[in-house]
Amino acid sequence: MALEFNDGNIKEIINSGKPVVIDFWAEWCGPCRMVGPVVEELAKEYDGKVTIGKMDVDENVETPEIYGIRNIPTILFFKDGQLVDKQVGVAQKSVLAAKVEALL
Repeated sequence: MALEFNDGNIKEIINSGKPVVIDFWAEWCGPCRMVGPVVEELAKEYDGKVTIGKMDVDENVETPEIYGIRNIPTILFFKDGQLVDKQVGVAQKSVLAAKVEALL
């Protein structure tokens, strides 16, 4: 299951030493609801290898601002605490899985 990230725990998670994937979304966002189940599937498939979670942009404004999130869904990919890739908009599971694999 995808974790729920927030402005308070995000720095610790990104710097945990594990690859991290963050799905920036909002409840009212139709495309986000399309990507959400894919993110959940990836979280199950990569459990223990990659930390995968979601951040609600309506409840957390600091982190989306830091990373320049202007459109949702936006998915950020981190390795060794550094942003290494980004996916803006809806993408197929195979595209997102390839990006996750690149983190390993």
